[in-house]
Amino acid sequence: MRRRSFLGILPGALAVAAAQTPESGHEPPLPNRPKVPGTMALRARSRSENLSGNVRISERVLRWEVAQTAIIICDMWDTHTCKLSAQRVAAMAPRMNQVISASRSLSVMIVHAPSDTMKYYEGTPQRLRMHRAPMASSPSPILTRCPRDPEEERNFPIDDSAGGCDDPILRDWTGPYPWTREHPALDVVGFDGISDSGQEIYNFCKQEGIVNVALMGVHTNICILNRSFGIRQMTRLGFHVVLVRDLTDTMYDPRTRPFVSHTRGTELVIEHIESKWCQSIMSDDLTRVIVATDNPRS
Repeated sequence: MRRRSFLGILPGALAVAAAQTPESGHEPPLPNRPKVPGTMALRARSRSENLSGNVRISERVLRWEVAQTAIIICDMWDTHTCKLSAQRVAAMAPRMNQVISASRSLSVMIVHAPSDTMKYYEGTPQRLRMHRAPMASSPSPILTRCPRDPEEERNFPIDDSAGGCDDPILRDWTGPYPWTREHPALDVVGFDGISDSGQEIYNFCKQEGIVNVALMGVHTNICILNRSFGIRQMTRLGFHVVLVRDLTDTMYDPRTRPFVSHTRGTELVIEHIESKWCQSIMSDDLTRVIVATDNPRS
């Protein structure tokens, strides 16, 4: 029996190996998020003011398809320069995780957006999912930051010009920010996404057919409004946006105007958002489907 030379079979082996190896720069596809039929009924609250200065509070039911809905979790970091703020985030995180876990099970898309911490998540499926979404054209520029305009600044209900930290002893922060990741009480699993880029989040929403966005996290007066994926930007891009008012917190110091409790300061900012930017809901509405369509083939 004739023995085959190793050199003789080597080219063929290399050809097979090359066929089994991804091309240079090619990344294997990630599985698609399942899109299960179902409708949520969100009890959305808004405010309006007439010429006499009287405020009218109204509530209406929004019917959102779960397959077209995303929750964006804003800046729920593992720590903060303001110790009392970090304490409130830590207290809020377990309840928030219950809500996003229930929403995830309904096939709502969960987007984690802990700004400035993307290096921690580099290479994870949740980070790659957002990064790989193809570029989508937007109806208006997606700004890195969307601050208050002069009129809104004049009418803003709290004074946060000094940063809003309510620690007993305040200090200027000169070093790098201490946060490195999202708070560990929040699970990042399954088909979740991770991004702190408004453009990436917009690209992904367009790819997935997401038109409804519920924002939760911190801080209501700053990042929730200002970020490139925040309320101002997302409403300008044409999304249906709500604030989850029982899962947010404000950077407000009661030693500044209007000299109310921290809780009331947060409520005042929520009321401002309800009157100027978008409606608000309670988190329980995100945890159940009111109308579901069974499809045995889905």
